[in-house]
Formats: sequence, structure tokens, C-alpha cells
Amino acid sequence: MEMARSLGTIPHTPEAVARLMKKLGPAASLRVCYEAGPCGYALYWQLTALGIACTVVAPTLIPVRAGDRVKTDRRDAEKLARCFRQGDLTAVWVPTPATEALRDLVRARECAKLDQLRARHRLSKFLLRRGCRPPADVRAWTTRHLSWVRAQTFAYVAQDVAFRDYLHEVEHVAERLTHLEHAIAEAIATAEPTQRAVIAGLQALRGVSHLTAVTLVAEIGTFRRFARPKQLMGYAGMVSREDSSGPRVRRGAITKTGNAHVRRVVGEAAWTARYRPAVSPILKRRQAGLALEITAIAWRAQQRLHDRYRRLLGRGKVKQQVITAVGRELLGFIWAIAVAVEEQQRGEGARQRDVAA
Repeated sequence: MEMARSLGTIPHTPEAVARLMKKLGPAASLRVCYEAGPCGYALYWQLTALGIACTVVAPTLIPVRAGDRVKTDRRDAEKLARCFRQGDLTAVWVPTPATEALRDLVRARECAKLDQLRARHRLSKFLLRRGCRPPADVRAWTTRHLSWVRAQTFAYVAQDVAFRDYLHEVEHVAERLTHLEHAIAEAIATAEPTQRAVIAGLQALRGVSHLTAVTLVAEIGTFRRFARPKQLMGYAGMVSREDSSGPRVRRGAITKTGNAHVRRVVGEAAWTARYRPAVSPILKRRQAGLALEITAIAWRAQQRLHDRYRRLLGRGKVKQQVITAVGRELLGFIWAIAVAVEEQQRGEGARQRDVAA
């Protein structure tokens, strides 16, 4: 078998990549791989458009030799070629361009929420340093609270300028969030029918709001690519890490090696397991028009997750550990609903094609 050899470095431009592929041989005979990273999937789309089989591999799952202390681009490329030939690399799922666009929009809103948290902290801490405290019956960041904040004045011009700047940033981020959430609603309205159906189906679960369902669909894409719910739990990094050998079994905290965005929204949704199973008017509106199979799964989820929350809490577990365990099981119900909806949409699509034929 021919040894891997380096051909040098080329610019990351479509023209340079196309010339290199043409130099290497016929497109049908080439197999290409590269690490997933900040450059995204532009190279993948270019190579597949040229008819070249391309695989995007998970960087954290690339084999590493314990004694290897030299790392260069050339050595990394040669190692990728050897491992790819031997089948030792793990491919990542490449989203469609539409799914990637929706993911970018959802993550932009997530960034705006983080900016809003920081802006609010700066303003609130500025007021706290000045001894400005709202009335006891006013909740933070409500309309009444913002009216009280805008009414504050300061003796020194420098302080007033700083205050107005902090306040402007809070109001600006609120406008950003409104704009992005409106854009997300428009993007969902024009999304693929299967994506819209999965988003509607996931909202049958208590704690899974519209934005949570959109985040799950944008980050995970096709739920059928996971054969079992445990694979989805591992993808989200919500399974226990393990260090076992022989008869000794040692498990620790969750791995946190998966998709952090999925893990965050699932953890937030899991807090609703504190409450007894019930179908509120808001949840009833979200479940209107859904199949009985979907609402039945959602009701079983409420019962099981609430019982698990109470049992673990009664055993003296830390509340955050309880929520993590509940969130892991919630992912199983999310998988069940999403796969059921995708199979239903798949069947309807097949029937429509048969009728058209």
C-alpha cells in the first residue's frame, strides 16, 4: 500500500482546490476528508459539486498517539490520510444548506441573549453602586422596572453619560432579539414540511417552547440518523463518562463532549418536571391538531419525568444532578416524537408520489 505523502500547501480558494483535485486524478476515484472546524462546510459543498466523495471528520475523535509531541500541518494531513484509509475516523453529519442557514439564525439569537444578559448586568451593577434600588414590588426587567430605570438621574454629567450608554445597550439588544425572533418565525414558515412538522410535534412536550423546538431541529437536523435514543443522548454529551477495567466499573459526571446548544435547551426544558403532570391552556393550544400518538408520548413524558424528579430528589441527589438526569430522559421522548413525525411525513410523501405517478 502506498505511503501517505505531502503535496505541499495550497490557498483555501475554490480555484486552487479545483486545480489540485484535477491534478490528483478523476473525480470518481478520489476520496477526500478534512476536519470539522471554523471554515464550516464550504469545502465540502465545493468538492461534492465536483463529484468528489468528501467526508468531514470529528476532530476530537481522531486517534492520537501518546508519545507524539510534534504537531504540524503536514504531519496532521498525513495522519488524516492514513487514518481515513484505515477507517479509523468518525464522520460528522453535514447539514443541508437550508438547515445550516436556520442554525446560523438560531445561534445569532443565542448570542443576542448572552449580550442582553451582559448588558443588563452592567446596568444593574451600575445602579447598585449608586445606591439606586427599585421598589420592592417591582420585578426586574419588566415594563415597570424599565420605566423606573429611565427615570433615574445623576448629579455628575460623567455618570449620566455612562448610565445612558448602558441603558441604550439594553434597549438595543431588546430590539435585536425582537428582530431575530421575527426572522426565525419567517424562516420556519418557509422551511421544509418535515422540519415544520417536527417543530410542531416537539412543542407537545411541556417545557419545549417554539424557540426550543427550533433550536433542536436546527442543531440535530434529521433525528432518524440516530438508531436509538441513547445515541442522541451521547450526541448531546449527557451520558456519564466511564473509566472501567475488568470487574471495576467507575462512572462520573456527564461527558459534555457533544452539542452544547442541544444540552443547554434540554436542561432548561427539564426544569418543568418539578411540577405535577397537567395540560395547561398554552400547552393545549400547542397540541391542537397533532396526532394522538404524539400527544400520548408527551403525556407519558410528563408522568415519567415528574416521577423521576421526585424519586431522585427524595434520595438526596443535588437538584442540578436531578435536572441533568431528567434532561437525559427528556431527550429520549424528544427522539421518539421527532422520529414518529419524520416517519409520518415520509409516508405521506411516498403516498403523494404514488398519486402523482
